[in-house]
Amino acid sequence: MSGGATVDLVWIQKQIEHWIRFGRIVRTTILSRSRSTVAFDPGTVFAFVRWQANDFGTAQSRIDILRAPRAGEPYATVPYVTSGGDSLLRLSGWPKVERVLQFADAIEALGIEPADAAPDYWRHVHNRLSAGLEPRGYTATQHHAWLLRQACPPDPLTLRAASAGSAS
Repeated sequence: MSGGATVDLVWIQKQIEHWIRFGRIVRTTILSRSRSTVAFDPGTVFAFVRWQANDFGTAQSRIDILRAPRAGEPYATVPYVTSGGDSLLRLSGWPKVERVLQFADAIEALGIEPADAAPDYWRHVHNRLSAGLEPRGYTATQHHAWLLRQACPPDPLTLRAASAGSAS
C-alpha cells in the first residue's frame, strides 16, 4: 500500500452520522444516498466524528483526529478508517467531542486550518481533556513555531544515530 487513508461516511437521519470535521479530502466516492467514502493523502491530518442515537437520544459520540499514514509507517486501526492512522486525539462522549469541535473553531478563528495545526497540539488537547483538565488554546505564535520546525532539515546526528541502531 502506498499510504493514505479512506474513511467510510454514513448518514441516516436521527440514527447515525459519520462526518469529517476538517482535513483535505482528495477524493470522494458516493456509494448511495446515505453512504460515501472519502480519501486522504499520506501525512494529511483529519478529524473524523461519529455519532449514533437510539430511542432515548445520543447513544455514542466519538471524535478521532488522525494523520493518514505514509507507506511503511505504523498506524492505529480505527473503525470505518482504512488503513487507519497515527492517532493524535481520540475522545468519546458528547461533552468532550463538543469541546474538541470548539477548539477546532477557535483555530479557524485565527485564520489557520485545523488540519495544519501542530500535531502535538492535538495530543495536548487529548491528554488534557482525558484527564478532566482544560487544554491551552492554540496561538498564532505556536503555529508559526510549528511552521519553522517543518522548514528545518533533520538533524544529521539524529539520523546517523537512528540508522546505526538499525544496521545488521
